[in-house]
Amino acid sequence: MLRRFLLSTKTNLFQNPNHPLSPSLTTIRTMSSTSSQRMFQLKLDPLTGNTEWVIIDENNNDEEQTFNQPLLATTSYLDMLNDSTRNTAFRQAIEKTVTKPCHVLDIGAGTGLLSMMASRAMDGKGTVTACESYLPMVKLMKKVMRLNGMEGRIKVFNKRSDELEVGSDISSRADVLVSEILDSELLGEGLIPTLQHAHDNLLVENPLTVPYRATTYGQLVESTFLWRLHDLRSNEAGASDGIRLAPPGLESVIGVKRQQYAMHCDPIGEELKPLSEPFKIFEFDFWKRPESYGETELCIKATDDGRVHAIVSWWVLQLDREGTIYYSTAPRWIRSPTITSPVDWCDHWKQCVWFVPGSGISIFKGGDINLHAIHDDISISYNLNTRVSTTEVLHDGLTIGDFQLSLPPERAAIYGDEGWRLSMLKAVKSVLQGRGNLLCLVADDSVYLPLLVAKFSEAPHVISSFSRLKEKGLQYLQAAARASNLPPNCIKTVEKGVKQLTMHDTNQKKVDLLIAEPFYFGHDGMLPWQNLRFWKDRTTLDHILSEDAIIIPSKGILRACAIHLPDLWKSRSCLSKIEGFDHSGVNATLGACGHLPELEEGPCLPFSLWQCGEFDVLSETFDVMEFDFTKQICQCEGKSQVKFTKTGVCHGFALWIDWVMDSQNSAVISTGPDKRYWKQGIKLLATPRTVGSQGSTNVQACCSADLEASFNPSNGELKIIHDFL
Repeated sequence: MLRRFLLSTKTNLFQNPNHPLSPSLTTIRTMSSTSSQRMFQLKLDPLTGNTEWVIIDENNNDEEQTFNQPLLATTSYLDMLNDSTRNTAFRQAIEKTVTKPCHVLDIGAGTGLLSMMASRAMDGKGTVTACESYLPMVKLMKKVMRLNGMEGRIKVFNKRSDELEVGSDISSRADVLVSEILDSELLGEGLIPTLQHAHDNLLVENPLTVPYRATTYGQLVESTFLWRLHDLRSNEAGASDGIRLAPPGLESVIGVKRQQYAMHCDPIGEELKPLSEPFKIFEFDFWKRPESYGETELCIKATDDGRVHAIVSWWVLQLDREGTIYYSTAPRWIRSPTITSPVDWCDHWKQCVWFVPGSGISIFKGGDINLHAIHDDISISYNLNTRVSTTEVLHDGLTIGDFQLSLPPERAAIYGDEGWRLSMLKAVKSVLQGRGNLLCLVADDSVYLPLLVAKFSEAPHVISSFSRLKEKGLQYLQAAARASNLPPNCIKTVEKGVKQLTMHDTNQKKVDLLIAEPFYFGHDGMLPWQNLRFWKDRTTLDHILSEDAIIIPSKGILRACAIHLPDLWKSRSCLSKIEGFDHSGVNATLGACGHLPELEEGPCLPFSLWQCGEFDVLSETFDVMEFDFTKQICQCEGKSQVKFTKTGVCHGFALWIDWVMDSQNSAVISTGPDKRYWKQGIKLLATPRTVGSQGSTNVQACCSADLEASFNPSNGELKIIHDFL
């Protein structure tokens, strides 16, 4: 996995996970003695956490050498370029706005699509300046421009827009701004600071802009599913294990971050009850300098009785000054006579969800509720008749302002899930029964397992290698242990990673129980088998494990099923002409997976299947291979026959791991498609295939297929081969 870090003399503005290039990804740019640009990318080994630098040089035009892997496959560029509604709206607005030769500035140019639209609108006259900070995209942009005969008509800068200077980089201020630097929340890609700098330094007074304006909207909703994603305290209140991760006084220390979360809300539309009409929140004009801070007070009338669990929000772009061209990210249940959402499903822009703290707010039809909305440079936040202190001193000596453990919403829901807890409890009880003075090591980032093992051990001695929390982590675990009536000092945290652990850390005692969920912070967007880091950790720790050490989970089973997935497949398929511009040269780099040349395969990508638009399961679930964690990590291979149960078009396979927690196979935690808190690995076919069950009347349908997989322990990669019979 490539991580991109944008480091320069100024602070990076792009701090939102919905940016086409995840902000946790990082780039370091340098200048060589010959003034060429060079970019260093950090390549991460998910099994070890080790990193190595990969160099990309501006002057290296060998595309095969530079991009011999789909470098940008996990970004949203491909999905964005496949969004025909977006592309058409921008093309129409640019043609309507750029009607004579002038200077056009494109910020965040990507493949240069908007720049080429602007140049074409001026018949190649005027000036177009394309600004793109990410070197691999600049290389792709130049390739696309060469394919379309545009290379000499557009001036390209491998810089952020706030690094451009009039007089040295560009001769004059621009008359027109065309830009698409929007995320699902609208502001997370640095829209406000970018516009501020552009208006102050790069644009003429009262410039023309595409888009012209953006407006954010919201709606109050009731949803048990959304409530479970954040209210850990309420959901764990009835847990039979007696563990309280968020007991009274600590509920504000552990939980999900107060922010907007990008999510496709249409799949949960039937589980969601609207409690208000849609309401306008903020309006941002691109044609004038925006303010860094804004707030508004709204009085919202309830349209039904219920409990407000969340605010669902979206935005609408007005692309032209006259207000005839729009683009909306509204969920499909929102209808407008003048504004339509994209016809095709897309993943690069979703709705956003803001969780109302705790168990929500009760309202009655016709009643009023006050909403206080605030925006800063990169985010929007809300308050509904609630005040959350950030400086409260808790009874255990923890200060909320100094320390908060932020969980991903899915992890908070898992920790509050009674079924998941019972599986963990069953596995732990079965191995602890009759064993005293047992030393346990928790190998991953779990805060639940140290408490669970300590509670049910006769003489608890638990070590947590949760190195990120360090001293505050120990304070939290000790406070949570007291709230769960556990002995004092029964849990020890080690302020180092698993790779550095020695017998000194265990007081010269061998570990009797190695346990993990497994769960690692930062792996939320990774493929399921990348949590096999636990297997790598277990191997690394072999020297401190006792001969009869118990390993939980004891094994992992890679499982799969064939899927009908037209929306995701279309969004990830190969590009050809986009509004008249050839983009076929970028497919390999962007990880396209449809209509590929023979013998070429698209990458396997992490998605929650239920978030992927229309989908259907076309086969039985089958086992592909097993990973035995009682042994050291090794090469694994497996092959299974796919038995189709329905007639339909197969677009690929969903793969996941079921974690077998005990040696008796009695406690199994599945992460499959029917479990909405986990991501699956989605392997899309180069060409969709019509399939059917045995005896199908469709003579073109394949009735079976073989799927092979091999796991490489040196790099954590899973190679998947399929053959339709």
